[in-house]
Amino acid sequence: MSPDTETVLAKVCDAALSLPSACEKLSHGSPGFFIAGGKAFAYFWRNHHNDGETVAIVKTTGRDEQQMLIGADPECYYAPPYLGPSGWVAMRLEGEAVDSDRVADRIAISWELAAPRRLLEAGGR
Repeated sequence: MSPDTETVLAKVCDAALSLPSACEKLSHGSPGFFIAGGKAFAYFWRNHHNDGETVAIVKTTGRDEQQMLIGADPECYYAPPYLGPSGWVAMRLEGEAVDSDRVADRIAISWELAAPRRLLEAGGR
């Protein structure tokens, strides 16, 4: 990993692991972020299948929201392989236009979509 990729990954890790009961584990060779004992809420992919992209992949409420995000900002968002058909969206993490706050917010929204009711009722994020 290049130093820039390590910096980007560190920001994604910080955003994901700051959420309640979040943990990191490898998923198909890439960092995945899960609610302990539960569901995935984000992934970090770098050059997945030689696509040249560095991305965070997050849940959406479904295909309608996914398509709305992609339509509003196709430079940032796209439907990733494998997870895209289920409504997940990839956010490009390289380039000058990357908004770290927006990435962290989308990771937090994804956590909320995956979190069990007990975590949400306890105050969530």
